[in-house]
Amino acid sequence: MKTLTAPRLTLVVPCYNEEPMLPKSAPVLSAILHRLMDSNQIATDSKILFVDDGSRDHTWAIITQLRQADTLFTGLKFSRNFGQEAALMAGMQVAHPFSDLIITIDADLQDDPRVIDAMVQQAREGFDIVYGVRNDRSTDTWFKRTTAEAFYWTMGKLGVELVPDHSDFRLLSHRAVTALMTYTESAPFIRGIIPKLGFPSTKLYYKRQPRTAGTSKYPLKRMLRFALSGIFSLSLAPLRAIMYLGFTICAAATIALLWLLGLHLNGLTTSSALLTSLWLLGGLQLIGLGVIGQYVGQILRETQHRPHFIIQTETFSTAFLAAPLTVTPHHEHQSVN
Repeated sequence: MKTLTAPRLTLVVPCYNEEPMLPKSAPVLSAILHRLMDSNQIATDSKILFVDDGSRDHTWAIITQLRQADTLFTGLKFSRNFGQEAALMAGMQVAHPFSDLIITIDADLQDDPRVIDAMVQQAREGFDIVYGVRNDRSTDTWFKRTTAEAFYWTMGKLGVELVPDHSDFRLLSHRAVTALMTYTESAPFIRGIIPKLGFPSTKLYYKRQPRTAGTSKYPLKRMLRFALSGIFSLSLAPLRAIMYLGFTICAAATIALLWLLGLHLNGLTTSSALLTSLWLLGGLQLIGLGVIGQYVGQILRETQHRPHFIIQTETFSTAFLAAPLTVTPHHEHQSVN
């Protein structure tokens, strides 16, 4: 077996207040890339791109120090916090013109970085998308396991195609990232978009590790907001549900009206049932208006054409200004006899 061309790999690592974690995760990622370079699995000018999502601690200072110590490390700094989805999109957008392969992974390394070797091998075998998928949730609390299962079940019922137990640990080929960049909505739900790309894909399973430093960036409130973002971005099921609910209420109201009319003809009167139905109907109307308002709000954001993120500093592309990348065709990354 011999390799025609070693692909250039970029690791995109979103960071938000990762001062305690970066000194631990950076050497681990560096060792993995250097090993892949030494074995000619990836090009020797592959990079690690840390994306500082408006951190309030010394995350950017650590990224700068890493860059000064080793040119393998590069950085991108937002002017403020835009969120992890924006950080992922920005990192891929900056790395895309210079990369054959892009792998995204969180800075806490709870997603096992040792899987990166297998991801690169799967890409060489022709897969454009390689998902890192958890094989168990034993490290999660009962509450987190239950809510995660409910999240995937609900999204499936609403018609949103997701890979269960997959977060943001994945490999994308150059053409897969090219296709992803055509999705220009202001708040892209990446986990739901990538399965829609349609390129050859596979899964690699691993055991998720406990966080060794820092704190989780996904409290319950943010998880709920993330779930709602996915629903309203990729599914019209809530709007259809409101319509069906309206038909159901109309049918129930007709039956109730006939029942009340019967009571009246028999000389009986009741006000409690009518009052309760009015409160119920009012609540359902407010819920319906809220759901419709979410969709209207998304339409407003799209028509405003505001920037998805603002980059304050970026040290990745400057490393390639002297020698721009000529992306190797996808089939040339494969091994031949």
